[in-house]
Amino acid sequence: MRAAMITTWVLAMVLLAPAHSWAQNGNTLDIYVIDVEGGNATLFVTPAHESLLIDTGNLNGAARDAGRILDAAKDAGLQQIDHLIITHWHGDHFGGLAELASKIPIKEFIDHGPNVQPAEAADAFLKDTYPGLYAKAKHTVPKPGDKILLGGADVRVVVAAGQTIKTPLAGAGKPNPYCASYKPGENNAEDPMSVGIHVTFGKFRTAHFGDITKNKEFELMCPNNRIGTLDVFLGLHHGQATSNSELMVHALHPRVAIMNDGPRKGGEPEVMKTVHSSPGLEDLWQLHFSLLSGQEYTQPGMFIANTNDDQAAAMPVAPMAAPQGANVPPPPAHNGKAYWIKVSAQRDGTFTVTNARNGFSKTYKPGM
Repeated sequence: MRAAMITTWVLAMVLLAPAHSWAQNGNTLDIYVIDVEGGNATLFVTPAHESLLIDTGNLNGAARDAGRILDAAKDAGLQQIDHLIITHWHGDHFGGLAELASKIPIKEFIDHGPNVQPAEAADAFLKDTYPGLYAKAKHTVPKPGDKILLGGADVRVVVAAGQTIKTPLAGAGKPNPYCASYKPGENNAEDPMSVGIHVTFGKFRTAHFGDITKNKEFELMCPNNRIGTLDVFLGLHHGQATSNSELMVHALHPRVAIMNDGPRKGGEPEVMKTVHSSPGLEDLWQLHFSLLSGQEYTQPGMFIANTNDDQAAAMPVAPMAAPQGANVPPPPAHNGKAYWIKVSAQRDGTFTVTNARNGFSKTYKPGM
């Protein structure tokens, strides 16, 4: 009798084990904004335990950044990446892909198609390495309007390969009053090709548009706002001034913005002014303190996930001008422990943002 009871208990524990491992994110959509030193890597995990990763970090830190992504995947209890979007073919967005793919299965590779800005590293990767990575998986080149099947969340491609959605998302489509402030900007060829997505989870709304620039923002948001409003605006092109126009940031009316900046990349004063003056913004969270914003435009440290290895005696008050030319000094080093910013969203629109470095957490209730 005792043996039978023990056998029954063991069987019950085995059957409950998967449910226990999935309980890490319970009924929330979890989003890990991972520090890849001014590159991009953003991991979504649904209550159904399905995953979507956007980008894989830097070429010049491939092993480091793949390791940081794997740490987030482990924290989420993942055994595979179900969908991977490479937004565009710049080294700070696809750099850690080969290293990551050697460590964890990736079931679907999503990208905008061929590189349009000739570059030796990207072109060699696309010719010699990338086809082998997706050979035994699924490879998708999406069009605006396409859906990515992610259990428990609605994921819609809204921009890709230089094209934008033509039909507004549900609840969107109103005239955008900020279009009057539009001023064309300069950009390279590849940034505007970025794959950008909008994600709905119950009443929660978020979006990541890769590195689309001001001109493409205008096409997406004017004369009518085809996206609507957001709870959380992700990425912000590292906080660079080639993007983040008022007609984008202010029209999206985000309650929270999370900037994937580096210590000397992004967080430029022009962008910080735009973000901080956005109607309805409650908080900006950053992966790094940016020397380009100084104390003049930065957030308090509780909202900043990572510090540098060798801290200065005092943080600069005035913004630093971005170094120009080929022989500029390297940015401050940060190769030790990296910390993410994590969003946990509930279907009723409530979401909590947590800084993994200091444990500071803030919950945003719907309708506030």
